[in-house]
Amino acid sequence: MAELQEVQITEEKPLLPGQTPEMAKTHSVETPYGSVTFTVYGTPKPKRPAILTYHDVGLNYKSCFQPLFQFGDMQEIIQNFVRVHVDAPGMEEGAPVFPLGYQYPSLDQLADMIPCILQYLNFSTIIGVGVGAGAYILSRYALTGLTSSLPEMILGHLFSQEELSGNSELVQKYRNIITHAPNLENIELYWNSNNRRDLNLERGGAVTFKCPVMLVVGDQAPHEDAVVECNSKLDPTQTSFLKMADSGGQPQLTQPGKLTEAFKYFLQGMGYMASSCMTRLSRSRTASLTSAASIDGNRSRSRTLSQSSESGTLPSGPPGHTMEVSC
Repeated sequence: MAELQEVQITEEKPLLPGQTPEMAKTHSVETPYGSVTFTVYGTPKPKRPAILTYHDVGLNYKSCFQPLFQFGDMQEIIQNFVRVHVDAPGMEEGAPVFPLGYQYPSLDQLADMIPCILQYLNFSTIIGVGVGAGAYILSRYALTGLTSSLPEMILGHLFSQEELSGNSELVQKYRNIITHAPNLENIELYWNSNNRRDLNLERGGAVTFKCPVMLVVGDQAPHEDAVVECNSKLDPTQTSFLKMADSGGQPQLTQPGKLTEAFKYFLQGMGYMASSCMTRLSRSRTASLTSAASIDGNRSRSRTLSQSSESGTLPSGPPGHTMEVSC
């Protein structure tokens, strides 16, 4: 997505007493359906959405919305939100006439341009204000589920809502990595292909894993329930399940030490690295293991073993048991 132009203008409107002129920046970005122009007023406010407007047929953003946003009582609102006024293609002031035979985008395609605008501005949420056709475009945009830009959708897949709301350094880091990725178009293709079919796993059924499996999920992960359900469908004699506290959606990033330790236990259960030294988990104040063994082929029982940090390393899960560890 390349910026075609950026100019600074001063909004031409009568000023209220004590009011200073608003500075505006006009941008144009390329989308899969052609170029779209929009004008930004104000600066982004932390943890607040942007107000995004879309005008009706026969108008542009100025003729459709200037009277509203010039209204005296509106000033308190616009001082607290950045505004993005979208002009439909060819409706901006000074726009050239489209060539003969030009195929104008459909309203659905105009709606599909909005994520490109948000991605360019790095805005995650908006409050939409539309009139007529513009209201329909914003409605189509909302109904498609594209309520945020591609980077924000990916972040919502990677991190929990608690993590996103906290806007930790880790979230900020990966937001920056994804937003400024030089291969963002390729990432979008991978994202669009991420339609996973049910594996139809069934405990004791024909479709199940015949090999040892370790499932790991954070206690606040966005897909925690799905992982727990998957664990319930696997053979408990072949499965290790690790639910990790204070790790969110990406435990390999937030708790690499604990995950490494758990991986060592998993490998030991497979007969490897028997002499490997355990460190981080063994230094924890307490650790709990819950193992379940099959009884009579149908019933299972569970027992909980607690071991203090002073007792040294924790026992590895023996073959034929499901191990659940809370760290």
